[in-house]
Amino acid sequence: MRLLFVTLTGQGHITPTLPLVTELVRRGHQVEYATEEPVGAGSTHVQLPKMQPDFPVGDNILAAWLKHFFTSLSRTYPILLDHCTNRRPDAIIYDTTNWPARLVAEKLGIPAVRTVPHFAANDAFPLHETMITGLDTTEIEAMCDRFSAEHGVPLDFAGTWEVPQRLNLVFLPRDFQPAVDSFDDRFRFIGPLLGDRAQEEWAPRGKPLLYISLGSVFTDIAFYRRCIEMFGDTDWHVAMTVGDAELGAVPSNFDIRPRFPQVAVLKQASAFVTHGGMNSVMEALSHAVPLVVVPMTPEQKSNADRVVEMGLGAQRGNDLKAAVAKVSTDPDVRANLDRMRAVIAKSGGAVRGADEIESYLKTPGHPS
Repeated sequence: MRLLFVTLTGQGHITPTLPLVTELVRRGHQVEYATEEPVGAGSTHVQLPKMQPDFPVGDNILAAWLKHFFTSLSRTYPILLDHCTNRRPDAIIYDTTNWPARLVAEKLGIPAVRTVPHFAANDAFPLHETMITGLDTTEIEAMCDRFSAEHGVPLDFAGTWEVPQRLNLVFLPRDFQPAVDSFDDRFRFIGPLLGDRAQEEWAPRGKPLLYISLGSVFTDIAFYRRCIEMFGDTDWHVAMTVGDAELGAVPSNFDIRPRFPQVAVLKQASAFVTHGGMNSVMEALSHAVPLVVVPMTPEQKSNADRVVEMGLGAQRGNDLKAAVAKVSTDPDVRANLDRMRAVIAKSGGAVRGADEIESYLKTPGHPS
């Protein structure tokens, strides 16, 4: 089959799809990937317009981001439509945030599969609504109206946010999903997809190892300095991701870099202080590493709440050092982590994801 993946941007959205791409290519399928930059994994690149790196924040960072992202995505629609009209794929597999791919699939009658790299949402667990509570969507609704008029397709704000397909691949284990019994068979929880990154190696300076990272987007120099004050010259050997931040001299038990091979570090870690992005959470749980979550967005806060609810770690309180000590020594946390690691190992990952796609596209009556 010829399959088209669509994810404009975002490491947390592209990275978990790559093992799935690799597996589909291994099975003999032709995979094209529409995005900003080539992603490899055996796919052929379809160029989409690059997002502008900066956007005016204004009074509400979420509203500013949504408008910026909408503008960027809207530019991809005519490119995807032209590509799929002239080189029709057998299916479009798109990240949940990339609504133009859904519209192209609907317009051309192409089967679509949605990938979800975070919690799935529905009426019983309305994460998508919670995240925009209190947000004035008037301007974004007007942008949707203009897009609809220009391209002759129906689109409102809800249509850019959470629209399930007949097959939705969710990149987390079923046990981690809140209100999981309220999701029907359209949702397949296949667990995290680590792919080749699971084979990466990295040698720590010593143990016990504490890994600290706020992900690839956020930088908080004040937070990094507090971590140095709390964990400097302690028994912890600390690997800390700081991006482009300049921190000057640091204690000898710290290894500070712009980036680390995260999965390889987590294999060695005794605790992980994280912003709580779902990729980071899943990578830690895959290796049974206890978490202390420092959430920076509503989505990350919901991830942190679930970590605490399931006894897999803690959220940062007034004493980060005490939280790290507790989660790294608590026998109940250790037992819960071991159980979750076993659940993840049985979720299926990329192999199951490829099986689900093939089965769906071979089922009589799927859209075509």
